[in-house]
Amino acid sequence: AGYVSKAEKAAKDNQSTLVSGALGLATTATHLAEGFFIALFAAFFFLSSGHRIWAWLLRIGPERAQRPIDDAARSGWVTLSHYVRATLLVALIDGIGIGVGAALLGVPLALPLGVLVFLGAFIPIVGALVTGALAVLVALVANGPVIALAVAGVVLLVQQIESHVLQPFLLGRAVDVHPLAVILAIATGATVAGIVGALFAVPAAAVGNTMITSLAGRHGGGSGEPREPEPEPLGGDPPPPTDVDKTPGSEPSPLTDGGNGDKRH
Repeated sequence: AGYVSKAEKAAKDNQSTLVSGALGLATTATHLAEGFFIALFAAFFFLSSGHRIWAWLLRIGPERAQRPIDDAARSGWVTLSHYVRATLLVALIDGIGIGVGAALLGVPLALPLGVLVFLGAFIPIVGALVTGALAVLVALVANGPVIALAVAGVVLLVQQIESHVLQPFLLGRAVDVHPLAVILAIATGATVAGIVGALFAVPAAAVGNTMITSLAGRHGGGSGEPREPEPEPLGGDPPPPTDVDKTPGSEPSPLTDGGNGDKRH
């Protein structure tokens, strides 16, 4: 009861600050939802008619560059598919884990917090930190420091499971982007296009990395498969000529001994 009265007094004393903070939180949540639904809308059209869109784009480029570009784009599409599936599952587990944990501890707004954690998980590293800190802050204001520490423990447990089990198992090396590159991509995307840019930054970086690697030929050619070396003739002898190789005038001259260069006199 003492913590509740203190929280009520603090809320009354800082009413304007809380209102501005709530407005800022609502704006951030709106931007997150906006970016999520834009991504969902774009994904629907890419999945339903992506092959027609890609065929049209491919015809714009020069003909000799169409095959390597197509191979690189297909590799990038595989990376994007792996990223979206893995991130969606990780976000769902994060949202359920933290939301259920907050509800069991008696934290108010557990369902909205779970939804925010789900949406924030689509922004790697940064999203998990922000939404986790928000859950702890709500627990601190509403339930006191003991419950806030318990919520922090739940958040840390879920994030440890995510970083050490879920992401390595689900993503593997399909999305091989350095953490520094992830941070720089998120910062660039957020600067250019706000929350929407931050949402698309990491998958764009992962796809770009895969396509550049494919175009650079690090996987053994444009198709991504290593090429077998040409077999060498046994003993170092040249291969016997085929019918195609025989041209008029290539037969040994009757004046030479089997082509050994000794002329008969």
